[in-house]
Amino acid sequence: MPTDISDPPALSGKFRREMRAKAHHLKPVVTLGAEPSESALAELDRALSDHELIKVRVNIADRKARDRTIDDIATSARALDVQRIGRIAVLYRANPDAKPELSNTPRQS
Repeated sequence: MPTDISDPPALSGKFRREMRAKAHHLKPVVTLGAEPSESALAELDRALSDHELIKVRVNIADRKARDRTIDDIATSARALDVQRIGRIAVLYRANPDAKPELSNTPRQS
């Protein structure tokens, strides 16, 4: 499992499948509009630090603008875009110091 959050590596197909399966039951924890506010981006960063794997709802009707926004927030948050379905994006950022009770990803003992 990747652990360096400064430069996210590309996800392997197997790891991406595992993350999609884990994200299936999750609800979006952050909702963003056309111009994400600083507080929304701070909440996104906090959610990624705590949970590592999150869903984000992007309320933009135009598909190209929505894709650009998702790319921008993933890049600025140093997160990997695991999956996109409609207005929902699944983002992953490894955090080696995450609390196991908050994290949505499996922990190896």
